[in-house]
Amino acid sequence: MAVGLHKGHKATKNMSKEVCGFTPYEQRAMELLMVSRDEQVLKFIKKRVGTHILAIMRKVAA
Repeated sequence: MAVGLHKGHKATKNMSKEVCGFTPYEQRAMELLMVSRDEQVLKFIKKRVGTHILAIMRKVAA
């Protein structure tokens, strides 16, 4: 775990994922990835998140 004033967010984010699960748009993205719709997933996440780079990061995480 990272040490510092503002570095506990990684542990908190991981813990909340374990407790709460995925958001509805992340669930849909995972379903689309299962049927090999990579480009459609990227467009879908970009529309939800707002930027191309964040969409790529979310796609990799899903």
